[in-house]
Amino acid sequence: MKKIDSLLKGRKSIAFVDFEGTQFSHEMIAIGAVLVNLDKNNHVKNMKEPFMRFVKAKNKIGNYVVNLTHITEDTLKKEGISFNDAMQQFKKYLGVKWKKCLFVTYGNHDVRIINQSVAYNFQYPKDICSQFHKNYADFATFIGEFIRDDNGNPLSLVHNCEFFKVKMREPAHDPVSDAVNLANLYDAVLKSPLLIEAEYKKAILHTNHFPAPVKAVLKRLNNGEAVTAEEYNQFVKDYIE
Repeated sequence: MKKIDSLLKGRKSIAFVDFEGTQFSHEMIAIGAVLVNLDKNNHVKNMKEPFMRFVKAKNKIGNYVVNLTHITEDTLKKEGISFNDAMQQFKKYLGVKWKKCLFVTYGNHDVRIINQSVAYNFQYPKDICSQFHKNYADFATFIGEFIRDDNGNPLSLVHNCEFFKVKMREPAHDPVSDAVNLANLYDAVLKSPLLIEAEYKKAILHTNHFPAPVKAVLKRLNNGEAVTAEEYNQFVKDYIE
């Protein structure tokens, strides 16, 4: 896929990342990540053992996040480390590839979690945070261009995995599970060009800036029907009159 080539910009390593954050201050409470190497066709060639750390936050987690992730204040008290130490260990996990890999998340909330964690921590790894921002991509935005539901809405990570028949790693809302599921979704997308093409034609119809005559033509084409110049002219005439 040309779009993937544009996203990767020649990189052959991706760190699929999921951060969990507090409910109100959005500080990091956990990092889940998995580093993958790509083959010449940009498919996943191998996957490193996932990385996981709990991170101590300055503010309370919040009941909603506790119920969703099962990460508690006691968890962070017993197993949590500082934001600085967690990011340094993440850098060590990536090894020599930490400057060359692409950081991929599902949605842009992970960027907010990094920014908020920086705001609440006087000591933080500027080089790692800067590199993350520099080499970052949101896969939800990428896949959302091609795959949407019947109402034109983008799908969640879970629903995209179900759509592409990706075997989901459990438990849900676990940072490592989400990172691995995202890596597997990426690979499934690359292996399904015909499915992407078919779904993209449907997604185009939900593009708001197309005028009605163009949408009418696209709808006919998606149904496998030919459209003549005369029919297109009639669509325009019907719309105006």
